[in-house]
Amino acid sequence: MVSRMFHHGEFSDLALLLKHKLQQGRILSLCIPTLNEESTIGALICHLRKTLMEAIPILDEILIVDSGSCDRTREEALAAGASVFLASEILPDLPSLPGKGTNLWKSLFVAKGDLLCFLDGDIQNMHPRFVYGLVGPLLMFPEIEYVKAFYNRPILTDKDKDPRPVGGGRVTEILVRPLFSIFFPNLSEIIQPLSGEYAAKRSLLENLSFPVGYGVETALLLDIYHKVGIGKIAQVDLGERLHRHQDILALGAMAFSILQTFLRRIPKFKNFPKNSLRQFYLGTDGYHFLETDLSNKEYPPMLLVKACRRIDTLPFD
Repeated sequence: MVSRMFHHGEFSDLALLLKHKLQQGRILSLCIPTLNEESTIGALICHLRKTLMEAIPILDEILIVDSGSCDRTREEALAAGASVFLASEILPDLPSLPGKGTNLWKSLFVAKGDLLCFLDGDIQNMHPRFVYGLVGPLLMFPEIEYVKAFYNRPILTDKDKDPRPVGGGRVTEILVRPLFSIFFPNLSEIIQPLSGEYAAKRSLLENLSFPVGYGVETALLLDIYHKVGIGKIAQVDLGERLHRHQDILALGAMAFSILQTFLRRIPKFKNFPKNSLRQFYLGTDGYHFLETDLSNKEYPPMLLVKACRRIDTLPFD
């Protein structure tokens, strides 16, 4: 094991973290990509504002970048005190394809911080550790550039009174970890490679391309590994994370996007052309065929966008 590993409790002294933040002159942005998260987003933001902005100002801003929610996600976030952005209105001259990766990439353009922390918007058991556990290593150990969360992910269903003790991370265990074990053994030690909770230095993130969809976490981990090495990547145990889980068809689409992203980073398969996912689902009248076009386009590094005077010269691949 060559990556640094911590427990969130090692960074629970918020006064000490604030001291390091002020000494280093850091600005810290929390960025949350959203799509139809009205049931969790308001309480999540309120809790973090009270504990990490008003009580002890570890965070300088909380912002969400929304994919165009059809519920009250944006209204709830705004009422809770977050800065709210619609992804399609950020850099509108560039193609804006729907997807989590789009929201993450565009958050780099509107966030003020030189340290950025990312959380998913569906966390049901929000606690300040989800933030201070991730930013703590960046503040306490300047040589670290990227911090990845891991946690227990019990499956909670409508039928269960209590969450099952294990069961989350299905795509990780049946796809990503086997791929890493074969092609990049050092990365197989990352416990939750697909976790949506991580923190990094802006100077690193702005040099990376961002896939539009679910492949973004895989791409970031692979590209950061190649740029700075496993020694500058840290992992933090955040305890338990409760959130909704996707059905098998959605997991298939996620796996397909991740595999596309992975193959593009293997020279032999870089121009792998397939974008069409074929699936079957069982309805009341038998099996039905489903074909979905899943684009594997990637946004260029944000530094190119900031340096480019003409949008049409950017490599939107």
